[in-house]
Amino acid sequence: MTSRTIYTVGHSTHSFAVLQRLLRKYEITAIADVRSVPASRFAHQFNRDILKRALHEADIKYVFLGEELGARSNDPACYLDGRVQYRHLARTPEFARGIERLLNGAQTERIAIMCTEQEPLDCHRTILVARVIEDHGISIEHIHSDGHLESQAMAMRRLMAKFDLAEDDLFNEPAKRLKMALSRQEQRIAYVRNEFRVDGAEER
Repeated sequence: MTSRTIYTVGHSTHSFAVLQRLLRKYEITAIADVRSVPASRFAHQFNRDILKRALHEADIKYVFLGEELGARSNDPACYLDGRVQYRHLARTPEFARGIERLLNGAQTERIAIMCTEQEPLDCHRTILVARVIEDHGISIEHIHSDGHLESQAMAMRRLMAKFDLAEDDLFNEPAKRLKMALSRQEQRIAYVRNEFRVDGAEER
């Protein structure tokens, strides 16, 4: 089985049963966990070991890719004044290995990339990981909490609308407007590591 589509899902504060229903609806056979910290203070059912065991019992494979594809790098070179830069993350050997593992896995499994955020636009799985995967000719579909699917293209249109960049612009082509929207959203959601801030001050 070769899948030309990779899905994404956010566990949010769902019960495991809700997550399982979403995965079953789209016949997901494997979860790729891209959380840098595979634990939740508010939803312990999604702590790594508990989740892995529950997925195994549901006959769904689990792989942790947070070290490769997580949004909280330990490399200072991936930060600018304490804020992680997605373009730098995407160029690291670790990130490339993670993408390669996903692409290889998609040849035999129906994969859903899992992170925490319920809203795809609020998560690096959409703003970073999904965009890189699409460059390899793979379609991306985001599974929402109510069960409906949203393509990456539709998500990007929604992102542009969020920043009033969806309408035709005499001076900015669609690709440029999308780049602007992505940059603004990254600035809003990207992880801040205070020890890498130039002035050492805490983010307010």
